[in-house]
Amino acid sequence: MLKKLKGKQRGFTMIELLVIIALTGIIGTAATMSIHQILTGTALSNNQNTAINQVRNAGHWISRDAQMANNVTDSPEDGNFLKLTWTSWSGGNHIVAYSLLESSSGLKELWRDYDGQRTLIAQYIDPYNTNCTWHEVTSILTVTMTATVGDKTETRTFKIRPRPVD
Repeated sequence: MLKKLKGKQRGFTMIELLVIIALTGIIGTAATMSIHQILTGTALSNNQNTAINQVRNAGHWISRDAQMANNVTDSPEDGNFLKLTWTSWSGGNHIVAYSLLESSSGLKELWRDYDGQRTLIAQYIDPYNTNCTWHEVTSILTVTMTATVGDKTETRTFKIRPRPVD
């Protein structure tokens, strides 16, 4: 009786086991690589989005204030990055100063000082690739802003025409 049971039982051959192990290894490697790609890609994408948002936010605030200004100082003596002044319709004088200050990352932070309040506008600003220039002839303020987050860099140039002087 034992001989009959042994003869009817079939197991896997060595080749079949090797094929199964190889396929399992290939599937496991593909899954691991996919997970690694997703995690790495997300981090790189987050760094790029953060850099874009920092530059975009700086451009928004500077454009907003520069369009109100009737006096632009692109290299103020007080160490600020940019100084904008204007007189409101009611006759009040307004001064906005933008400054680049050191941060813990070794890059700079862009701060906005207005009416006694200091507000953080953007972080991760590369001071060597960030500048502003006022063109007297064309009356256009050109601001080039660069943010670096991780190994991702975003640079944008904004051209702003302040309101005409009355």
